[in-house]
Amino acid sequence: MIQGTHNALDDKRNDSVLISINRELFPRNDAKISVFDSGYLVGDGVWEAFRLHHGVLVFVDEHLDRLWQAAKTIGMVLTFSREDLVNDITKTLQANNMTDNVHVRVMVTRGIKKTPSQDPRLTISGPNVVIIAEYKVANKETKAKGISLFTSTFRRGSPDYLDPRLNCHSKLHEVQALIQAIEAGADEALMLDVNGFVSTCNATNFFMIKDNEVWTSTGQYCMNGITRGKVISVCNANHITCKQKNFSLFDVYGADEAFVTGTFGGLTPVVKIDGKPVGQGKMGNMTKTIDGLYNQLIENEVKHYKK
Repeated sequence: MIQGTHNALDDKRNDSVLISINRELFPRNDAKISVFDSGYLVGDGVWEAFRLHHGVLVFVDEHLDRLWQAAKTIGMVLTFSREDLVNDITKTLQANNMTDNVHVRVMVTRGIKKTPSQDPRLTISGPNVVIIAEYKVANKETKAKGISLFTSTFRRGSPDYLDPRLNCHSKLHEVQALIQAIEAGADEALMLDVNGFVSTCNATNFFMIKDNEVWTSTGQYCMNGITRGKVISVCNANHITCKQKNFSLFDVYGADEAFVTGTFGGLTPVVKIDGKPVGQGKMGNMTKTIDGLYNQLIENEVKHYKK
């Protein structure tokens, strides 16, 4: 069994889900896109992930903000509105009779190329939009057991050549970091920034707790995680000291607790880093408290949208 933050329970319903490609629905096995697609050719695209909870796309506005910012950053002109996209996601969910415990992945590429090339001027179509909705429930065993991290030699890039906040299709360095971690016997990779400070993980954001203080990176070299931002907010709202600061592996190895955050898994405890146990080797009390506050925030979001 794969042990990691994206470890989901098997659900046979996913074998027959309908997938949206440019507003047309296809059975999973028939959902295909051209080999001349910009995303396939050169990783020229952006993506976003949404969580459907009790019929509500949780924190949808923040996710849409991030998608539109990403498209603008790479000079991609979106030919549809936010409302159009939400409607298309909703239609995909309805076609699959989905109301809860669903993970939605939206991928937008620059479009079809005339010939294999990185030159955007050779794009001969509008953006391609793929919406994949799957039944996904996080495996509770992962949360109960926790995950282990290995510090990769692959660094999070500097904002001047590939800003880590950009949710783009070019994820090769994160894949390399994860492979390194797996080969070292860990579940996922911890990544440092260009200055050697702790930044983030290959697919999630990292937090540590020391003397009842929550620490996370400055945000300059890490993913612009929606869940990360919500955790910082709930800490501030509940008088839990949360610092966005530079810290090193020296600090991490002395942490009382640690956890990672992501849209799918929420908060997942980290029990070992580079072979060294974190705290008591299980989810700590502070992490449990923050996890409860975050889950309550989600429930409040659902109530707000259902009014």
